[in-house]
Amino acid sequence: MTATLIWILVALVAIGLYLSWTAGRLDRLHARIDAARAALDAQLLRRASVTQELATSGVLDPAASIVLYEAAHAARQADEERREVAESELSQALRAVFGEPEQVEAVREAPGGEDAAGELAAAVRRVPMARRFHNDAVRAARALRRHRTVRWFRLAGHAPFPLAFEMDDEPPVALADRP
Repeated sequence: MTATLIWILVALVAIGLYLSWTAGRLDRLHARIDAARAALDAQLLRRASVTQELATSGVLDPAASIVLYEAAHAARQADEERREVAESELSQALRAVFGEPEQVEAVREAPGGEDAAGELAAAVRRVPMARRFHNDAVRAARALRRHRTVRWFRLAGHAPFPLAFEMDDEPPVALADRP
């Protein structure tokens, strides 16, 4: 009888340790998602800011400046429901304006254009990486939250179900190839 109680106690402790470890892992994944989302937001904001600076610098022709400024402004001002669409539209505007290497070279030749083009190229390259890190963290958390144990014991608590950030982040070819 005591041996049976000891084995039941050992089993309960093992189950408790497993549940605690799983809850801790899920908590760490949610923290990783929050950090990755903050990094993604920072990169998106940087890309929009650099684009607005370039659009108002007088380096581009007026039509391109208006297109870029409006797309960057919409991306910066978009609420959460429209954010992915606004960021995709900014990517499309960047590809439309900087689709040809000649446009990038024209910007580089203008006074202060070398720095502006380099900064924009760096910002454009960092967005897909930040989005990939965020979406990888979301994918890992979703996979763990799908396990029966996590659902049955409600180990996720009241944390919202993580959502991936889906947007068109294809950089303009002329900017993506820059060192």
